[in-house]
Amino acid sequence: MPVLQADDLRVSFALAGATQHAVRGVSFEVAAGECLGIVGESGSGKTQTFMAAMGLLAGNSQAGGSVKFEGAELLGLAAPALNRIRGSRLTMVFQDPMTSLTPHLKIGVQLAEVLVHHRGASWRESEQAALEILERVRVSDARRRLRQYPHELSGGMRQRVMIGMSLMCRPSLLIADEPTSSLDVTVQAQIIDLLRALRQESAMSVVLISHDLGVVAGLADRIVVMYAGRIVESAIAAELLSSPRHPYTELLLRCVPNLHLPRLARMPCLPGQAPSAADPEQGCAFASRCPRAARRCREERPALRPGGGSAQVACHFPCP
Repeated sequence: MPVLQADDLRVSFALAGATQHAVRGVSFEVAAGECLGIVGESGSGKTQTFMAAMGLLAGNSQAGGSVKFEGAELLGLAAPALNRIRGSRLTMVFQDPMTSLTPHLKIGVQLAEVLVHHRGASWRESEQAALEILERVRVSDARRRLRQYPHELSGGMRQRVMIGMSLMCRPSLLIADEPTSSLDVTVQAQIIDLLRALRQESAMSVVLISHDLGVVAGLADRIVVMYAGRIVESAIAAELLSSPRHPYTELLLRCVPNLHLPRLARMPCLPGQAPSAADPEQGCAFASRCPRAARRCREERPALRPGGGSAQVACHFPCP
């Protein structure tokens, strides 16, 4: 049984008198012990997909379809039941740890209260567990860090604390939403290396959300590429990275930074802009930016179909 399974998930928002469609019929599975990478530009729907799973959508939102965690439906689940799962067996690490941590509470208190709340542990037991988890996520001088406030830690150290907090209850699934985007390249590599080591130690499942295929490539077993609220390609990571089938995936790979480019060479970039979430669907959402687009692309939306090997691709004219 998959740890997480989405079936025809749809998320929309009522905004300024219009309906914004953030997620448009997304289906996927996360297997036990697997790392699934979710890639796409800002606004592609990747974060809202998992905010729906966590029950953290904004008040003006509406979600439809199905999201099951360990076989239990999450959409529409009552708050008390959802709270027993969220933060315990299903956890999420967000992009900016400074806004996720409570600024006026010491790190040790914030870590310990996870076990006090979810496991009914004593404060003494929880404080010892907090020390052990900081050491596990490679926080230097862990005992001193427990007595510090979030603003006294570096960005990379705060992200390690957030990862440690998400592991306090030994979850089945960790969702990491752009966990390295606000960090410098060296610290990014350290965080990805940490996540890789934690997976090997605990065999937990991981969903890694990023706009950067280069970041996802270092950890993911499978990769799902999203565009304009839909999945446009999915495949085993090695296959997708070596032989992308969708033109959007191919262009994303060209935009991965390359240290071998000449010093003054221009960085590749995607032409044009993604369609508005308020736009009605007509044809392929990527058609206006696609170098392979034809008339059929503008008139008929392609379905997600087998594309050779492990690939699923939503394209009328996939890359060879």
